[in-house]
Amino acid sequence: QGQLVEFGGGLVQPGGSLRLSCEISGLSLDLNSIGWFRQAPGKEREPVTCIRGGSTDAYYLDSVKDRFTITRDNAKRLVYLQMNNMKPDDTGVYFCGATSAWLGTIEATCATRYFRTWGQGSQVTVSS
Repeated sequence: QGQLVEFGGGLVQPGGSLRLSCEISGLSLDLNSIGWFRQAPGKEREPVTCIRGGSTDAYYLDSVKDRFTITRDNAKRLVYLQMNNMKPDDTGVYFCGATSAWLGTIEATCATRYFRTWGQGSQVTVSS
């Protein structure tokens, strides 16, 4: 089944940076893609970025390209989301998720409906 726990949310000013961490246990990091998703108030959970298991192939939502970076540390069993030049629209609850499904590309796989294991969520607020 596995367990995911997020760390690192908080309040940041526009233009600032924040790093989220997702600690993963009970899952193979080679066989599971890990993703970061966010949910703003009144909106559906949306994929922000995903990284393929056992690979560095990654997908990014267009609005976060060149600002956000997903990385994985297999030894520490952590997946990070580095967020730079943050904007108020980045505000939401950020969840990390895991899936063993594979739809042929990381972009196709990075969809909420394919992820079954979730962390508890971490609030990120971008505001001055």
